[in-house]
Amino acid sequence: MAEHSRQRREGVELQKGNWQKMSPGKVLQPAVKMKVDELFLCWLSQPATQLTLKDCLRRIKNKEKTEFGNTDSGNSKNESFTSKSSNSKQCILGDTRLPLMSFSPPQPSTTLPLATPASSRNISNVRTARRSSGTKEVQAKKEETLPPSHSQNIPTFYFPRGCPKEKVNIDAVIAKIEKTFSEFPNERATLEDMGKVAKACECPLYWKGPLFYCAGGERTGYVSVHKFVAMWRKVLQTCYDDAAKFVHLLMNPGCNYLVQEDFIPFLQDVVNSHPGLSFLKEASEFHSRYITTVIQRIFYTVNRSWSGKITCNELRKSNFLQNVALLEEEADINQLTEYFSYEHFYVIYCKFWELDTDHDLYIDRKDLARHNDYAISTRMIERIFSGAVTRGRKAQKDGKISYADFVWFLISEEDKKTPTSIEYWFRCMDLDGDGALSMYELEYFYEEQCQKLDNMAIEPLPFEDCLCQMLDLVKPQHEGKITLHDLKRCKLTNVFFDTFFNIEKYLDHEQKDQFSMLRDGEGESQEVSDWEKYAAEEYDILVAEEAASDQWNDGYEAELNPVDHQKASVLKYQMEKRPFFEMPSHLADVDLDEYDYDEDFE
Repeated sequence: MAEHSRQRREGVELQKGNWQKMSPGKVLQPAVKMKVDELFLCWLSQPATQLTLKDCLRRIKNKEKTEFGNTDSGNSKNESFTSKSSNSKQCILGDTRLPLMSFSPPQPSTTLPLATPASSRNISNVRTARRSSGTKEVQAKKEETLPPSHSQNIPTFYFPRGCPKEKVNIDAVIAKIEKTFSEFPNERATLEDMGKVAKACECPLYWKGPLFYCAGGERTGYVSVHKFVAMWRKVLQTCYDDAAKFVHLLMNPGCNYLVQEDFIPFLQDVVNSHPGLSFLKEASEFHSRYITTVIQRIFYTVNRSWSGKITCNELRKSNFLQNVALLEEEADINQLTEYFSYEHFYVIYCKFWELDTDHDLYIDRKDLARHNDYAISTRMIERIFSGAVTRGRKAQKDGKISYADFVWFLISEEDKKTPTSIEYWFRCMDLDGDGALSMYELEYFYEEQCQKLDNMAIEPLPFEDCLCQMLDLVKPQHEGKITLHDLKRCKLTNVFFDTFFNIEKYLDHEQKDQFSMLRDGEGESQEVSDWEKYAAEEYDILVAEEAASDQWNDGYEAELNPVDHQKASVLKYQMEKRPFFEMPSHLADVDLDEYDYDEDFE
């Protein structure tokens, strides 16, 4: 009786501990963790449970000796381990449940006493035993399948500065650089000497500008061997591919990306030293125009994120560095059509000059509407000036776009099959910015097309019929909307976009045979893009117009191409070498900062 009273008293105290102390007037709340601990101790205190656990421990010890006693045991040891493991599971799941399912009262022992009679606790004990045994079963399976230590050695898979290749002998490279510097007076290299240094660094020739400026040459006009070696050693130790090295050479301190202004020193060196641009040395006021055009083309092609910041990964995925290497091999700059072509710059700048009537390097809505004889719809013009695809908050506030924005517009207008151009026009047509073109948005742009056709005495196609044609053309994945992914899968995106905002090209598509358009769309392997075709055709037209004007003989200077008489001899020589390399305009130098390069694309 005394033992029973002591157990009852201790059980009551344990029950009181299962409730959290609350302030007077509040309802007591049970502590779940303490309740679970109580049930576990209840199960553990039973003699049958203790016998079972001792037997299981003995079996586990024997199993460990069998598994690790001989590392060369082979598959037979694994089979033995599996059978013993299954026996252990049976012991845990079977032997433990039998005494609990009998609902027998607990036996007096020296272990922790039960808090309540067995009749009110056994059901909870059964559940606890099942949970415990189930946990042990899962642990046993994990021990069978997972290797002991291989999962901890995960190889590195992310290399933001390039994947390290075989170990580079940095000391040998530095020795080669020091030998090159020894050929210069006082072991100091000027910008003209950096071509040899670039070759010693195993870099393309036109990396000489970035190498020179990164080593601090712009401050003193030369680079000492000690400064350059310290700079290049750091590059070799932290950058493992060309993309990471190029970004490191051009970027501002503390950044890991390139903005548009970072390319200016590099491109200025190209203008000053490339043989295909030698005629530009005498017309320095056009350097900024050419450099601005090339920078916009670089970001148009490379900066796929539209962030205004080129990262190592974006540069690595592009072909820009390959084109930089070709600058050394190709003397004719016009053969590098993707970024550096002067003829392409000439066409873009002449088109902009025609629209910029006041020649302040900015155009408004009325100016842009005159492009291609008012072919672009006014609703699309409004979307372009809304900020959906332009930069520069100051220009947007004044209702104008800069020459840099016009470069993006013209390339996107003349080649609607590239990823950037598709994104450009998709942003313009996506009025609500939900990432999909709804039927309402398509009808909004098609209404103005119908009005233009009526003014031309051409019966327009009803919107319902036009919509059916466009849906058959694009084949969207989801009914009722066209996504950017749908348009990038389509091979005739130029037909789709022209249908809704370019009346001239829309009529050209209508007059073409459907099968011919399909053949054009399937000819993706063609080497010449739509933009290159347009630029070549426009350049030939400009050459023909210039030849007809015969401005060199009568001294007349056309408004499109005003040039000082002092520069006429230089440009005339260039025209004799290659037709029509005359400068488009005579303006003061333009600071590239006015284009707000630091701002991201909207």
